[in-house]
Amino acid sequence: MTSAPQTEELHRTLLDHIPHYAVILHNDEVHSMDFVVDSLLKSVPGLTQPEAIDIMLETHEKGKGVVIVCPLEQAEHYRDRIQSFTLGCSIEPT
Repeated sequence: MTSAPQTEELHRTLLDHIPHYAVILHNDEVHSMDFVVDSLLKSVPGLTQPEAIDIMLETHEKGKGVVIVCPLEQAEHYRDRIQSFTLGCSIEPT
């Protein structure tokens, strides 16, 4: 039987070998900054308000910003959730 620490180590090792993708938020001139922050918080569990504000500001200033980096299936899920708020979003391999 595998112990909990061994299971966690195996899980981390597997995650290290799975390709990761960046979820990219695209700037627009339609939505308010507050709307973007609220949408990010509703779309990505675990994202804090200061993190969402930083992402929104990066996107506003640079034209796009990285929301999260994760495996493809999760990235597709987060992209779809963000797009459901009519925000521009895509995914790119890292």
